[in-house]
Amino acid sequence: MVKNKSFGSRLFDGINILFFAIVIVACIMPVWHVVCASFSDASWVLNQTGIIWRISGFNVNGYTLVFQNNSIWSGFANTILYVVANTVLGMLFIVMGAYALSRKSFLWANPIMLAISFTMLFSGGMITSYIIVTQTLNMYDSRWAVILPTCMNAFYLIIVRTAMQTVPDSLIESAELDGAGQFTILFKIVLPLIKATLATVILYIIVGNWNSWFNAMIYLRTRSKFPLQLILREILITATDTASTSGNIDSSSVSGELTLYRQLIKYCTIVVSTVPMFVFYPFVQKYFESGVMIGAIKG
Repeated sequence: MVKNKSFGSRLFDGINILFFAIVIVACIMPVWHVVCASFSDASWVLNQTGIIWRISGFNVNGYTLVFQNNSIWSGFANTILYVVANTVLGMLFIVMGAYALSRKSFLWANPIMLAISFTMLFSGGMITSYIIVTQTLNMYDSRWAVILPTCMNAFYLIIVRTAMQTVPDSLIESAELDGAGQFTILFKIVLPLIKATLATVILYIIVGNWNSWFNAMIYLRTRSKFPLQLILREILITATDTASTSGNIDSSSVSGELTLYRQLIKYCTIVVSTVPMFVFYPFVQKYFESGVMIGAIKG
């Protein structure tokens, strides 16, 4: 028999529904604004103020101009390279380190974890990192300057280590009695049991690297190595007549109508750079909630 809810309980539910409805609208509204603007007529978009709620004069002229810019294609290729390399190397380092630190037989696990946790609170700063990357490692204007410094993340290592600690010791001991080595135990026993956590961390790494542009801005000078987000930043900030003649936007395509199409190009570029993440996210969504909860059980 269902018990009637009290007035306070109904009020609480109503406030919750109202609050999260506002949050949903606040999250969807900017996306809807950009998508509608990107498919609308350029002159109409230029004269609009505030949120754009509908598409006016449907066309894809903005996307045509964006894809005529060769920097977009090279930016896509570079971003995919950086994301794949950082994800593969990062997960390899994180998994190997987390497995070693999760074993009770490893005597130095706690001191090392303390040192790793310390780096989450204190760091040498940007100047120190810049000197190490450019002078000590001699990776200035190298793609490795974008990939290697962000491969290891202390927060992700802690999440994976915590998930590995939930694997029963009896499983590992049984595998050891059967003659399994540490790599066999890691890749055939431990990792399949924490795939939800791994999927969550992979999602974090991919999204973080896909949206990253700052390291590329300070370490790279060759334009052909720029990631997509750095190209997007240039278009959003420096989409002017001068930028057009310097190669940021194809001036032969835009001709004398750059002012008219400049705003539309910005919206289309944002959509082009965002769509891959919208396509990728549903494939790992089912692992996301369980992976985060596993990492939150222990500290």
